[in-house]
Amino acid sequence: MKNKLLSGMVLFMLSASVMAQQSFSTPDQATDALAKAISEQNESAMSSLLGDNWRDFLPPEGVDPNAVDRFLRDWKVHHSTVIDGDTAHLVVGDSNWQLPIPVVKTTSGWRFDMLEAAEEIQTREIGRNELAAIEALHAYVDAQQSYFAMNQKYAQKIVSSDGKKDGLYWPVSPGEAPSPLGPAFSPQEPGTGYHGYRFRILPDKSSGFAMVAWPVSYGQTGVMSFVINQDDKVYQSDLGSDSDQKARALSTYSPDKSWQPVAP
Repeated sequence: MKNKLLSGMVLFMLSASVMAQQSFSTPDQATDALAKAISEQNESAMSSLLGDNWRDFLPPEGVDPNAVDRFLRDWKVHHSTVIDGDTAHLVVGDSNWQLPIPVVKTTSGWRFDMLEAAEEIQTREIGRNELAAIEALHAYVDAQQSYFAMNQKYAQKIVSSDGKKDGLYWPVSPGEAPSPLGPAFSPQEPGTGYHGYRFRILPDKSSGFAMVAWPVSYGQTGVMSFVINQDDKVYQSDLGSDSDQKARALSTYSPDKSWQPVAP
């Protein structure tokens, strides 16, 4: 009985959120209103258009100001609303970038559907995180090469011990040369990772260097895991829900057939 009551309350809350959203006679009116709210940074209008809980569907770091600026620039270049039955999507810019939030037709008119957008938003976030992880692995290779030029050996640690330079990153004072690797691999909050990924240095049988990267939360911050060595070639594999355990269990760089090369 308690579970039924709770389910009923959740459905009521979702229904109330939908009812509170503003509806329009045409999807173009809805997308125009959204662009206006974004350009004016009007929080009240955003809540009216997308629902009071619209921020819950965004990435953990929230709205990217650079992404907002790009959207507004692309909007001025070109924008249109593509209708497919009872669903419409806003596309902007010369490349026809599609807003992940659809406009749906209801009995009260056209409105934005954040629930339908949730999966697409997460898919795009995962894609961005995976690309960031791949770029970070390439940066790791560059950092190891720089470290070797200074020390004639490869680093065995990402972050140096306090007061030492025995890793790829160490804090520097103003005017000092930067460490081979930036502070991004050392998040301020332990466990948060870098763009949804964790990284660990692996031994390489060829006496070089290697690294593995895997998602902080499989299926939410990323799907694929990646490895790289001194050849600067990235391999990927879907390690499944046990990605964290499997990645931590890797004892050396030796990708088998389950690891596929990532196209450069």
